[in-house]
Amino acid sequence: VIRHRPQFIMKIDEEEYWHSSKCKAFTFDDEDDELSQLKESKRTVNSLRDIVDDDDELEKFSWSGEPVGSISWSIKETASISSSSFEGRDLGQPKSTSSYAAFPKQASSYSLSSFFKGTGISDYSNEWSPKDTVRRLRRGKVCSLERFRSLQDKLLLLDEAVAAHDGNVITAILIFLKRTLKKEILFRELELRQVALCHLIHFLKETGDQKLLLDLLKFLDRTEEVALTQYRQHLTIQDAEKRKEFLKGCIGLSFSSEDAAHVQDHYTLLERQIIIEANDKHLESAGQTELFRKYPRKASILNMPLVTTLFYSCFYHYTESEHFYFSALQISDKQYALTALAARAKLRAWHDVDALFTTKNWLGYTKKKAPIGFHRVVEILQRNNAPVQVLQEYLRLVEDVETRLNLAMKYKCHDVVIETYRDMKDRLQLMAYRCKVERGSSPEEKIDNKKEITLLLLLLLNEWKSETIC
Repeated sequence: VIRHRPQFIMKIDEEEYWHSSKCKAFTFDDEDDELSQLKESKRTVNSLRDIVDDDDELEKFSWSGEPVGSISWSIKETASISSSSFEGRDLGQPKSTSSYAAFPKQASSYSLSSFFKGTGISDYSNEWSPKDTVRRLRRGKVCSLERFRSLQDKLLLLDEAVAAHDGNVITAILIFLKRTLKKEILFRELELRQVALCHLIHFLKETGDQKLLLDLLKFLDRTEEVALTQYRQHLTIQDAEKRKEFLKGCIGLSFSSEDAAHVQDHYTLLERQIIIEANDKHLESAGQTELFRKYPRKASILNMPLVTTLFYSCFYHYTESEHFYFSALQISDKQYALTALAARAKLRAWHDVDALFTTKNWLGYTKKKAPIGFHRVVEILQRNNAPVQVLQEYLRLVEDVETRLNLAMKYKCHDVVIETYRDMKDRLQLMAYRCKVERGSSPEEKIDNKKEITLLLLLLLNEWKSETIC
């Protein structure tokens, strides 16, 4: 006999089962705190998620693969608000909690766009405090910021983000404040919050929001930064003449004395580049200049750096007036010597190289002087395949004996090696070096020359006599 249980008993059993389970049912007529009940009802569902969402151990990544904490990621995510539609789009939350266990470092749902849009899985409550909101944002959960409407709540939200030391959350909240507050109010409040202020300035620079950046810097009375920000806009001007006029207008801005000199040099350089470019373009197209025919220009000189322009001038216009345009610019003696040497050596103009390092004193005597050191002169000449005679001339001017010997051996300047060992009165090293040179060669003959040996012996004898007298 099958006995049927009354339906009301089955209903009571079901209710007892649900109310006795670890996961309590959520009832809208319950008078307990809504927030605590919501947490209780989702505790089991989110248990695995809570394990892997630990801020200190889980490194979150966006869909692009960039670390979530980077400001560049924040900017790209924020920019996607205006370029993409988010309706019906899953921002990366897994459809089941099992994926958290299988892939503990999967893509996070952390998206700045979802902060503002409130899209994604609805896992937020209107009762979240600013502190709770920041905590959840740090863990990559979707939170709507739109409900923070009063100025006090917005500033409290920002202060909590700064206290949490999370740059990405600070950036997200600053974007929200920038969109929902008048700039005068935002600037005034940020002036009292230097950490957030630095974040906003960096963000505006990265996103290229020049207008708001200039307004902010002017409000802060940072006149030098205003001048530099305006000066950087020359990078967006392609036409050389327009860029020159823009730089001319920048000269009167409130730069520091050092920066003002650089801006003046930039204007002067571009002005001269325009003159040189127009002239050389005509000469090259005419085909009447041998230097341009033998060494065609590889690119326009316009907007090139100072050192590149100096090399160009030393290469094509070394003896012309255009070359001396650079005397007024801030070029050190070492930089000029290096650049001019490289240009003239490339053309194998050894006479110009000699003149470059020859100086006269007030008595009319000449001597060689190199602000870069003669060892560097030798290295640059060798790279440009200078003849051995030229190398040896400058090797003899290297003061440090060990450096001179090493370079002479490296570049096979045998005469310099022999002369150095002779001056050092080192007969043993001289005879050892004889074994290294080719048999029957000129260096071997020079070492075996009776005059060389006699001279070396005389030097040794004189040194011995001096020591005996002492």
